[in-house]
Amino acid sequence: MDELPFGIRRITTPLPTRPGHVHSYLLPGEDGWTLVDTGIGLPNAQEVWSDALDGAEVARIFVTHFHPDHVGAAADVAELTRAHVHQGALDYAQCELVWGNPNWPDRIAEWFRTHGVPSEITEELIGSGDVYRPFIRFQRDPILVDDGDRLDGWELVAAPGHADGQLCLLKDRVLVSADHLLGRISPTVGLWPASRPDPLGDFLESLERTIELEPELALPGHGDPISDPVGRARELIEHHHERLAFAESALTDVPRSAYDVSFDLFGAELKPASRRFAVAETLSHLERLVLEERAERVEDVGTVAYTARQLGRAL
Repeated sequence: MDELPFGIRRITTPLPTRPGHVHSYLLPGEDGWTLVDTGIGLPNAQEVWSDALDGAEVARIFVTHFHPDHVGAAADVAELTRAHVHQGALDYAQCELVWGNPNWPDRIAEWFRTHGVPSEITEELIGSGDVYRPFIRFQRDPILVDDGDRLDGWELVAAPGHADGQLCLLKDRVLVSADHLLGRISPTVGLWPASRPDPLGDFLESLERTIELEPELALPGHGDPISDPVGRARELIEHHHERLAFAESALTDVPRSAYDVSFDLFGAELKPASRRFAVAETLSHLERLVLEERAERVEDVGTVAYTARQLGRAL
């Protein structure tokens, strides 16, 4: 457990995949601690958390978003601490859709095939994603919260992009930023089935909102605290404008799938788990280009591809 400014404590638990760790935070309050995020639900999660908390009285648990490394052990920690879990309404709906739905892998498989992933590769991508499923024990029927609500004095701030329903916490210029704002890497911003239609546009707007809020310290889900959150938000905006330009340059008048374009954006040497996210992030960039009228979507029976904008046809 690490001691941070303003009496905040950080607990770091391991992940079996990159970046190899995830942070949870204990926020001090008059009636006890607010625990933000719970890591993945390892078989010995309660034992791990009993040691990590070291006697700290947890008054409530808050889940920033439904990804495995943030929600995975929520039910375990709730049972251990007897604290209620709070989670965003949209985020919980997606949590149920993805982790509570045994048919979700089939839906993802069809989604990948629609976007150009060969069937044999699709099976690898689905397998890499399903590796987390046994370690996700989210809390059923949490207390639902939303943007603008307050939790023990912290304001909840919507930060869609990395996850549609992701919520950060803000108080006294400190932003608990989850995976909205990371210091050394860009958060994955992918387009998935049943997600909002323009996650990259959402992410860019969320970054602009971060700049307007002017936090002076951000505590991310991975990596070190960020001492200049506003500057980091500006860097991420610039990064994605550059990536949009690169994605646009990869398009011609010949339709190309998101799977094909992902090799231009992310290279050929990716393991299945990384290719899975590469295809989803490529999609988010291609759809943003379509919305900005810099590319065109080409749909056929069961397939979606993209071309450079056909100026003659658009006039």
